[in-house]
Amino acid sequence: MRIFIYGSELSAATAAAALSWVGHHVHWLAHESEPWEKLELAGWMHREPHLLKQLEESRAEGTLTIEQQADAISQADVIWLALSPEQRSDAASLITRASAKAPASLLLINNSTFPVGETERLQGLLQESQLGVALPDMLEEGRAWLTFTRPTRWLLGCDDAESERLVRELLRAFNRRSEIFQSMPRRAAELTKLAINGMLATRISFMNEIAGLADTLGVDVEYVRQGMGADTRIGFEYLYPGCGFGGPNFSRDLMRLADVQFSSGRASALLEQVMDINENKKETLFRKLWAHFDGNLQGKTIAIWGAAFKPGTARIDQAPVLTLLESLWAQGVKVQLHDPAAIPALLDAVGERADLTTFEDDPYLACEQADALMLVTEWKAYWNPDWQKLHQLLNAKLILDGRNIYDPAFVASCGLDYRGIGRRADVIAH
Repeated sequence: MRIFIYGSELSAATAAAALSWVGHHVHWLAHESEPWEKLELAGWMHREPHLLKQLEESRAEGTLTIEQQADAISQADVIWLALSPEQRSDAASLITRASAKAPASLLLINNSTFPVGETERLQGLLQESQLGVALPDMLEEGRAWLTFTRPTRWLLGCDDAESERLVRELLRAFNRRSEIFQSMPRRAAELTKLAINGMLATRISFMNEIAGLADTLGVDVEYVRQGMGADTRIGFEYLYPGCGFGGPNFSRDLMRLADVQFSSGRASALLEQVMDINENKKETLFRKLWAHFDGNLQGKTIAIWGAAFKPGTARIDQAPVLTLLESLWAQGVKVQLHDPAAIPALLDAVGERADLTTFEDDPYLACEQADALMLVTEWKAYWNPDWQKLHQLLNAKLILDGRNIYDPAFVASCGLDYRGIGRRADVIAH
């Protein structure tokens, strides 16, 4: 098929790479806010496994063309929209143009996270014979290629048999192992995508509330987590307390769901609480640091491991580290931060500062002359550190584990004070 992709989101880049890889002829027009020349240099593009390599191979083979204008839309069988929520008007402008120039058999695939009902509105701009489906973005940052080419499910929102037939043919190469399409009406698919992330966020926030209660009661929250997860009605997924979640898709979908609730006249106290809990949790490591030093933070130096909103990505969108840094700097704290991927994005966000030193190679450099270490992003390189070396480097021998990846008793046995989310252990006397 001849496919015209519009957008600069991760979902646009992944669709362009994967669809051209399996033989479709893809024309990709990046959004004007982030043209191809900028995308090609973006850190997240280079950090996504296999993505840039496949884009380059497809261009060399002629199955992918990077467009500067929308002229190729006149030959398209499929228009694939992968835009951010703020770019809805641009989607409408493109579809209005396509309606007149594209073939009568055109299929519109809305892969953007727009408000519920937006796919119907966009199809209303097309000719009567041109079809439209919702195919919500289900990609995972850091695993985008795998989640597209070896999917566990696609939410397919369509209201007629012909559009479903065309989508199945378009994605046939990725639907061989087992049936991965969940077909439903368009509005249902759009709402389902938002509801999934809303439920996951609710589980995380609830677990964070339990971790706070465990702290107050002197209970190790790990026992509680194991007990809850063992109940088959609950399970273990997304049941890990931490110092808050971020990310462009997860946070945005939660806000979008709240907007849908509000616009429908059904404001959700639950979603408001979920978002409030998450924002509050982004300060939890700072509060633990404050308590440990009795509020005397002026002049302290703190090491931070991890800035990305999750391992495997170079992005810091709504990442907990941003809130944490503001709190530390407000108290006159100097920060030494290590992250293997997200330093460029962090410096773009906060700028060069005298009270921030960054490292991308050796994480122990961030700990030199530091009073304490905060673990914010659970990169695999941080899971089994040299505890003896940390004991030598950290002045106050304090570990603040924002992801509960360490064993409190073991850390304490190494002569360090451990504070996690709902977990703690003081230095063990020998």
